[in-house]
Amino acid sequence: MIIFGTKGYLYQLAILTLVCGHCGNPSAHTLRKRVTKFTLFFVPLFPFSTKYATQCTFCGAEQKVTKEQAEQLQAQSASGHDGQTYGQPQQQPYQS
Repeated sequence: MIIFGTKGYLYQLAILTLVCGHCGNPSAHTLRKRVTKFTLFFVPLFPFSTKYATQCTFCGAEQKVTKEQAEQLQAQSASGHDGQTYGQPQQQPYQS
């Protein structure tokens, strides 16, 4: 008898201040990484799925992001820059 399955892990990578694309409020967003690993006899062996997402702490809306976007957001968080360039874009004044 062989027992196999999957197990999910959730990692919080950063907390960013972004403008939510759902509610439009500038609020804290958590950047999360979800990894699903294949298990054999309840021992996790290797990851076969990795997904990234941001979640608004104001309204709870979750938005999927790519690995490259997640790395860029994490770098912005580490360098201390404001993350408002992501999510719903800010209004920029028109320049001629």
